[in-house]
Amino acid sequence: MITHAQRFPSPHPQITLFKITYKSEGLTVKGLLAIPEHQTQPLPGFLYLRGGIKKVGMVRIPRIIQLASQGFVVMAPFYRGNEGGEGREDFCGEDRCDAFHAFEVLQSLPSVDQDQLHIFGFSRGGPMAFFTALKFPEARSLVIWGGVSDMVLTYEERVDLRKMMKRVIGGTPAKNPEGYRTRSPVYFCDELNVPLLLIHGSRDENVGIKHSLMLKECLEPKKKVESWFYPQYTHHFPPQENRKITYAFCEWMKTQNKEKPELSPL
Repeated sequence: MITHAQRFPSPHPQITLFKITYKSEGLTVKGLLAIPEHQTQPLPGFLYLRGGIKKVGMVRIPRIIQLASQGFVVMAPFYRGNEGGEGREDFCGEDRCDAFHAFEVLQSLPSVDQDQLHIFGFSRGGPMAFFTALKFPEARSLVIWGGVSDMVLTYEERVDLRKMMKRVIGGTPAKNPEGYRTRSPVYFCDELNVPLLLIHGSRDENVGIKHSLMLKECLEPKKKVESWFYPQYTHHFPPQENRKITYAFCEWMKTQNKEKPELSPL
């Protein structure tokens, strides 16, 4: 799945970092891959799906190292059109395929435990992560932090993003309702079969907590969903609290064991 891998300077002496190139629907896409060294057994795989668009919200090396130091092989796509990749992002439209193929990159790595694959999405990466979990129900867990669940709500909340959304989605919600619907997890709750953890700050003005509340409401009580809501925090948590919560959700991921179907009696 990986067409090129180049060693990248790592700030952690026990984590090897690569800038990789892989294919997504015929396009060349770039990303980061972090692999803890000196492991005798395959490690859980972690797909990290960034927020923002273009340079805003770009993958940060310290964040990837932080996650890899919890014992994961971490794959973090930049999405198409970024850092030398081909194509253009379209805000969880066709570019969600970049996440799908990044998940397949994790599946292809001998250093990854194929029975322990996890998906994480932040902000705009939330719907990217949600649809990846629909595509790959074998994933053990899904964590969405401050994630978008309804693109129409984002259009209403974020006046500063409307020009971009009209450009990449193809008009306003009134002009292209299907373009917004197909990017919105709240319309696909029945299809989710991966345990989900929602993390959100109640004072978030970038992605209002209503997004997580709507998703939680549409999933319960039929689906396995847990929520960690923090009334004192905004979209970006204080660094110390971010570290604590990151450690906690990584531990939560490791406890998620999907039930195997019972065999029918002979």
